[in-house]
Amino acid sequence: MLKHRGFPGRLRGTDFQFVIRRPNKKGVTEIIRRERFADRRPADKRADAGFMAALWAQFGDQPFERGNLDAGRLSWLFEREVIPAEDPFDPQSYDALLQINEKIARVNFPDVFEEGFSA
Repeated sequence: MLKHRGFPGRLRGTDFQFVIRRPNKKGVTEIIRRERFADRRPADKRADAGFMAALWAQFGDQPFERGNLDAGRLSWLFEREVIPAEDPFDPQSYDALLQINEKIARVNFPDVFEEGFSA
């Protein structure tokens, strides 16, 4: 499992996790599409924006390996702002390649792409 050096471990000042420390012994957690409903808590929305900002800062528009990125946090963005970058895509692989869908990400998280965004 690739460890993304320099990637924030969590949203500053919270317990919202962005990376995992070690591979899951029971098997790799699958990345799934989780629906984001309008009534989500503001803290959850900030965590999504913070994670998107960290992804953009680390990878930009380039494909990246899932590695130690948290599957739960990825799942909130999956198949919208974060899309598979390979075909076939294995949602249960630490080696799976993902990519930011910049067009959708800019619409859903406009603040992330403005200068001075702070998560």
